[in-house]
Amino acid sequence: MAYVVEIKPSARKRNPEVGRTINTEGATHRFADRDAAEGWAEELTGGGRDHVWIQSAHPQDSSAVDAYLVSRNTRGELERAFDKRRRRLRGGDSSQQQGLAEQFSE
Repeated sequence: MAYVVEIKPSARKRNPEVGRTINTEGATHRFADRDAAEGWAEELTGGGRDHVWIQSAHPQDSSAVDAYLVSRNTRGELERAFDKRRRRLRGGDSSQQQGLAEQFSE
């Protein structure tokens, strides 16, 4: 019986080797067991790339997979820098945004 792993977008976005794997081999992979799948995840993480790991599918997950290859969904340095600049241009973190109803009631 095969242990089926599907690659989640978080892993593809954070680890370039995972993206190459999807392009060449697809997003769903079969292994003999969980240990083999975890070994594959460790290989993908090698060489200083962003960490990916195997996460079991939820028991109520109705998909045909046993687990998912995932990564921490943190934001990259460039994304954080952009958000910081955008907040500064809007007047800092203490600025209050107004909805349309509040704008027209003034």
